[in-house]
Amino acid sequence: MSSNQTRQSAISAVTNYTPPATPLNFAEQKPTDLFGCNVFNDVVMQERLPKDVYKSLKKTIDEGQKVDPSIADTVANAMKEWALEKGATHYTHVFYPLTGLTAEKHDGFLTPDGKGSAIAEFEGKLLIQGEPDASSFPNGGLRTTFEARGYTAWDVTSPAYILENPNGTFLCIPTAFISWTGEALDKKTPLLRSNQVVNVQAQRILKIFGDDSGNRVVSNAGPEQEYFLIDRNFYFARPDLQLAGRTLFGSKPAKGQELDDHYFGAIPRRVLSFMMDAENELYKLGVPVKTRHNEVAPGQFELAPLYEHANLATDHNQMIMTTLKSTAKKHGMACLLHEKPFAGINGSGKHLNFSLGCAGHGSLFDPGKNPHKNAQFLIFCAAIIRSVHLHSKLLRAVVASVSNDHRLGANEAPPAIMSIFMGSHLTEIFQKIKEGNSPTPTSSGFLKVGVDTLPPLPRDAGDRNRTSPFAFTGNRFEFRAVGSNASIAGPQVAINTMLAESLDFIATELESVTKGDQSKLNEAVQKVIKDIMDKHDSILFDGDGYSDEWHKEATEERGLPNLPTSAEAIPALTDPAVIELFTKYNVFSKEELESREEIYLEQYNQAVVTEAALVVKLAKTLIFPSGVRYQKELADTCASMKAIGVPFTTDVLEDVTENLRKMQAAIVALEKVMEENTAEDQGKEATYLCYTALPAMLEVRKYADYLEDVVADDLWTLPSYSEMLFIK
Repeated sequence: MSSNQTRQSAISAVTNYTPPATPLNFAEQKPTDLFGCNVFNDVVMQERLPKDVYKSLKKTIDEGQKVDPSIADTVANAMKEWALEKGATHYTHVFYPLTGLTAEKHDGFLTPDGKGSAIAEFEGKLLIQGEPDASSFPNGGLRTTFEARGYTAWDVTSPAYILENPNGTFLCIPTAFISWTGEALDKKTPLLRSNQVVNVQAQRILKIFGDDSGNRVVSNAGPEQEYFLIDRNFYFARPDLQLAGRTLFGSKPAKGQELDDHYFGAIPRRVLSFMMDAENELYKLGVPVKTRHNEVAPGQFELAPLYEHANLATDHNQMIMTTLKSTAKKHGMACLLHEKPFAGINGSGKHLNFSLGCAGHGSLFDPGKNPHKNAQFLIFCAAIIRSVHLHSKLLRAVVASVSNDHRLGANEAPPAIMSIFMGSHLTEIFQKIKEGNSPTPTSSGFLKVGVDTLPPLPRDAGDRNRTSPFAFTGNRFEFRAVGSNASIAGPQVAINTMLAESLDFIATELESVTKGDQSKLNEAVQKVIKDIMDKHDSILFDGDGYSDEWHKEATEERGLPNLPTSAEAIPALTDPAVIELFTKYNVFSKEELESREEIYLEQYNQAVVTEAALVVKLAKTLIFPSGVRYQKELADTCASMKAIGVPFTTDVLEDVTENLRKMQAAIVALEKVMEENTAEDQGKEATYLCYTALPAMLEVRKYADYLEDVVADDLWTLPSYSEMLFIK
């Protein structure tokens, strides 16, 4: 299919677009009635479970108490009956292996009764535990091929739900995934462990400040999901998008995002129809999607949910990614979740808004009206400062991937150097404490708009910093380095655990000074915060994270680590300090950390190997032939003109010929680089591919992209950036 044919098909899809089904009618079916209708939620449990079973289950969900196995049969039966009423024929234990994707194995409810008929069965033991094959998932040496047994364990804290399909429905039960020997083979198990740990240490702090309620402290998350949409005609004409998730070739369009005309602009008709459809499906699943808008780059959009408990937010984000992809197909589009599908314009992130909270306090990062007097708030912020400074390499490692490397430090994404933005108000407070002075209030006041009909607008205590990887944003911290295609579980596990360690440290310090005497608390708080600032304030930075001056200052003067590539960042998972951190709180064993390092390096390597093979194949079979055809057209024209006695030459022919020759040489060089990729160690291979293969791929691209700008459009077979980004 030529570029013109593909373009015409895409234009036809836009101009003749009609929604694929009956238009949604929220007047007849209100969103409030739709929300959570396919979830085995609190309302359903209250209706269908005996009171004692319901109360037991709620204690596990709300208070983190151990689940009572004796209630499993009752819950399973109620869940089965509810699912059958929803039309379900099968159930599945949904889990999240280290691929970062969602996994499931379906089993039917029906069992033959021996009389020629069948009955629907679902016992407690089937609810509590499943047994998928564990040998074919990434395990980093924790299991071998012949050691296949793995278990899925029912996660009571994340509700079961019904997924709809055009041919029926099935029951989904969120689960953890572990090996026969008990190691975590998934994203959920370490997250649940880290949630427990941060609760214990945060409660110690609250108790010191006089809260003996024992209310459970939970980590909360609200991940903003960015993504690109392109017409499916273009998607299927780009093998690199299909197999690598990003364009390996493509010259810069005449117009990109320079005019800032896409950001928050009117949402295109077909895109808005897709968004409404996706939100409709997510409402049914109880996913609290809140915000939708155009993002900065053309063809880029964002969906943001409300805050939820970390574990549920993680499960819901997996649902969001799956739903965006499946719904896009219905509307003739492809949803791209790669962090950098198009070079030269903004990539996609997944800004992870993080906080701690509990009943009676709300967010523990809420400064209140007088943050300078809010000692408890300052202590929790000090814990963040200490933990990010001590474990900045870990934070970089948990967002490391071959795809996110293309995004970090580019356009809106933060740099690979970890730092914290606190805002001028809070920075001043902490600085005064460091100097031994009492912090004073700084009134944020009101904005003067200068229009009489507009109300006065209260000014926040601090501005926002788009270049900061870890920024305070009012009553939470926003970890902006997470990639759009990643699970948020890994970053949350890291933040929970390193924060728990700092809270543990601070609680021990406060307890040793006060010894239960509240009159000494203020003095103790001042001392702890001053000590933390003396040792760790180099992590605070409110300026431009993109500037060369900051990079120099961060590394040379402040001693902050700069790990620009995943090949350098991933090995930080097994640094002695990281192993000590996770093993101390039983979030990861040493073996589990080593397995993850192995898995993530292998995934990095396989991605680069795949991309290199694609570069060679596309350059040889699509780009080179297009260039040669145009070369022949130019040569034939010159020869024809000469034959009739009209001297005619063109510099374009020479340029095309020269770039074809150079591209051929670059292809040969890339092939040689890949042939010499013989490292058996995953870490060494990652370093080799990062610093040898990726530059060699870019060299091929340089000449191919030049050819795209000069070869006749009807001869160029790959859809262009301008087509993919602007035809919606």
